[in-house]
Amino acid sequence: MTPWAPLDLVDDKPREECGVFGVYRPPSAAGEGAPDLAALCQLGLFALQHRGQESCGICVTDGSEVRIEKGMGLVTQVFTAERLAKLALPGARIGVAHTRYSTTGSSLLFNAQPLTVRSNKGVLALSHNGNFTNARELRDAMLATGAVFQTTNDSEVMLNLIARYSRLDLVRATAMAMTELEGGFSVVLMDQRRLIGLRDRHGVRPLVVGSLPDGGWVLASEPAALHVVGAEYVRDVRPGELVVADEGGLRSEQVLAPRPAPCAFEWIYFARGDSVLGDVSVHEARVRMGEELAREAPVEADVVVGVPESGLAAALGYARASGVPFDLGLYRSPYAGRSFINPTQHLREQKVRLKLAATTAVRGKRVVLVDDSIVRGTTSGRIVRLLLEAGATEVHFRVSSPPIRYPCYYGIDTAARQELAAAKLSVEEIRQRIGATSLAYLSEAGLQRALGLPSVCLACFDGRYPAGKPQAAVGAAAEGEVVA
Repeated sequence: MTPWAPLDLVDDKPREECGVFGVYRPPSAAGEGAPDLAALCQLGLFALQHRGQESCGICVTDGSEVRIEKGMGLVTQVFTAERLAKLALPGARIGVAHTRYSTTGSSLLFNAQPLTVRSNKGVLALSHNGNFTNARELRDAMLATGAVFQTTNDSEVMLNLIARYSRLDLVRATAMAMTELEGGFSVVLMDQRRLIGLRDRHGVRPLVVGSLPDGGWVLASEPAALHVVGAEYVRDVRPGELVVADEGGLRSEQVLAPRPAPCAFEWIYFARGDSVLGDVSVHEARVRMGEELAREAPVEADVVVGVPESGLAAALGYARASGVPFDLGLYRSPYAGRSFINPTQHLREQKVRLKLAATTAVRGKRVVLVDDSIVRGTTSGRIVRLLLEAGATEVHFRVSSPPIRYPCYYGIDTAARQELAAAKLSVEEIRQRIGATSLAYLSEAGLQRALGLPSVCLACFDGRYPAGKPQAAVGAAAEGEVVA
């Protein structure tokens, strides 16, 4: 793909790798009359659909039999009534589920998760969010000693590591595997007796714990997936922590010394607005980003408009801090899904018009247009044109994050560096490309003030990678990237 080829509306945003979900319920809660476990997993995936839309899967066990179903597509497309019926296992107690957007490994069915394997520890099923930055080196070393891999994604490396600790039980083997893996990741893992969850030492990718009324436990990428299955949020899994849910309840071990640096983009864009991660409300953080942006980049205008959905909260904050009225200047169609086919350049160019339309709120107005990010700039330019064609007299583009100048190696597809607009162009050159009257980004300092966290990963903005980066990418340091 050429750097400035016409792209789908969603293709001009960073994309998350996946969402993970796991549930454990005690034997006393898994008898007759208990909610179907696969249906609970499906509900959890619905709440995490925004984190991955290429494939999804569910694996459940009653302690002896293991059933798994997965496929390409959205949760509603994959888990039909017929497919859920295949997972309806009476007495099922443990399940893991996954919704995926590929960043490591092709978007093919054999890479869909949960990954399952028959090992010396029984049947294991794993769902993974993020990237292991040393996966290639580990994989090559294993292949050299006769290991066999069934997929091309890095999640299978962890399963192989666990299986190689043949003399240790699953919990100890998983803890040992954690010490060998680098990068940003969260994982849920099950065998036929327990559910395990873990995060990397930096806590780059999120994972939360919830409790069920029946004494069970739920692990998920975001609190929204807890609430939808009736679980109460307990806490975030700590960076470097391993948690285990089994008949003894929930226990944990701090396997790695924590060095917290959660991904700032979870609050900027990825997480649902109703989520709270690291005790920071996503919605409130986005509003504060808009407030900071208004203080840093004020402009005389008549109306503030947010790009739905992720730009709306920041636009509301900008309006509050600036005193410029907020209005819904863009309508987003709920029916223009990702399945729309773009066979010609003309239809690709019209895709943004299918998804978005300007309202009369912008006619004859000087508009402040607020969005969460600009990756390549293609869609941003189309939205500016929409507003101008609808009668806006000026469009002042304001971005509630700093310029994205570097690729992410921790589970976000931010595109190759040569495709990132801010890696090649100045702010003024980007303004000219998108056709805005003016353009300004939130500063890194402003973002950190909005988040209020002691440390966050800003690698895609400043090139400093707290969890390192793949060996193959180390040469990119010549372009200004820094391994912190």
